[in-house]
Amino acid sequence: MRLRIAAIAFLISTLAVGLCWLSLQPLLARLLDVLHHLAAPGGPEQALLVRTARLLPALLGVHLVAGGALVYAVLYLTVARPLGRAEGLVEQLSTLRLELDRPLDRGGPLLSRLQGALGRLAGALRDEQATTRRQVSALQLTNERLSRAQAELAAAERLATVGKLAAGVAHEVGNPLSGILGYLSLAQARAKGDPQLGDFLQRIDAEVQRIDQIVRGLLDLGRSGRGAATDVSAAGVVENAVRLLGKGPDFEKVAVKLELPQDAVVRAESGALAQVVINLLLNAAQAMRGEGSILVRAERAGGRWSLKVEDTGPGISAEAQAHLFEPFFTTKQAGQGSGLGLAISRHLVESMGGALEAANREEGGARFTITLPAA
Repeated sequence: MRLRIAAIAFLISTLAVGLCWLSLQPLLARLLDVLHHLAAPGGPEQALLVRTARLLPALLGVHLVAGGALVYAVLYLTVARPLGRAEGLVEQLSTLRLELDRPLDRGGPLLSRLQGALGRLAGALRDEQATTRRQVSALQLTNERLSRAQAELAAAERLATVGKLAAGVAHEVGNPLSGILGYLSLAQARAKGDPQLGDFLQRIDAEVQRIDQIVRGLLDLGRSGRGAATDVSAAGVVENAVRLLGKGPDFEKVAVKLELPQDAVVRAESGALAQVVINLLLNAAQAMRGEGSILVRAERAGGRWSLKVEDTGPGISAEAQAHLFEPFFTTKQAGQGSGLGLAISRHLVESMGGALEAANREEGGARFTITLPAA
C-alpha cells in the first residue's frame, strides 16, 4: 500500500514541479541571458552565473523530492491510514458472527479490496437480518403457543380443583339432598288438598332437583372418562339427539338442518358424545330465543372428523369468548343455567382424545366445533 502511495505521490510531484519549471523556464533563461550580458567577462559575476546555471538541475531534483514527500505525507495521513483502519474494522466485523462467502482479499488495490469487503459484509448483514426476522417470527409463534398452553393449563387446573372439590363434598351434599327429596315427596302427598302449599312444595322440589343436577355436573368434571372409546356413527348420534329435542318447547320454531355423511365414524363414547351434542343444540336454540335455524355438518381433515354446530343467533361476545368454557360461567339469566354445560362438554370431548372450540361465523351466529379421531 505504501509503495502505491509513494508512486502516486512521485507522479503528482513530477507533474506539479515539471509544469512549474516548464512555465518558469523561458523567464529564467531570459533573465540569465540578460545577466550574462551585463556581467563583465571573466569577473566574479560571470562565475556566479555559471554556478547558478549548474545548480538548476539540482534544485529541480530537490523540488521533486520535497514535493513527493509532501504529497506522500498528505495522501498517507488523509487517505491511506483511514482506509487501512476501515479495512481493519471490516476484517474485525467479518470475524464476529458473520459468515462471509469467501475471505477478504489480500491482493489488489486497497480501494478495490475495501469495496469488495464492504459488499460481502453488507450481504452477510442482510443474511443476518433475515435470520433474525425468522427467529423473531418463530419466537412470536412460540410465545403464542405458550400463552395458549398456559391458558389451557390454567383451565385444566381449575377443572381439577373443581373435580377434587366435588369428590370431597359429593357424598356430604348428596345424602342431605336425598333426604330432602324424600321428605318433599311425603309432604306433597299430604298437601294434595291445599293447592297453595302444593305449589310451594313443587317449587322447592324443582330447586332441590337443580342443586342435585349441579352436584352431578361437578362429579362429571372430576371423572376422567365414562367408558372405552368405540366406533360411533356421528350421523346416528346427531339424528337421535335432534329427534329427542325436536318435541321440546325450545325447538318449536327452530329449523335443524343436517349435512352428515354416513361414513362419518369417530372414535368416541356414544353416551358422552350424545350428551355433548344435546348440550350444544340446546345452547344454540336458547341463544336464538327459540327462533332461527341450526346447521350440523361434518368435515374430515386427515385422520380426524370435525362436527360443527352452527346457529343464526347473536353470536359470542368478546367478553364471553375468554370465559366460555370456565365452570359456572353463563350468559343466561339467573336460574336458567348452572354454567357447567360447556365446561363438562369440553371435558368429555378431551377425555375422548378430541377438542371443543367456539367461534363466531362471518355470516352471523356462533359455531361450535367438535374434533374427534376418525375410526
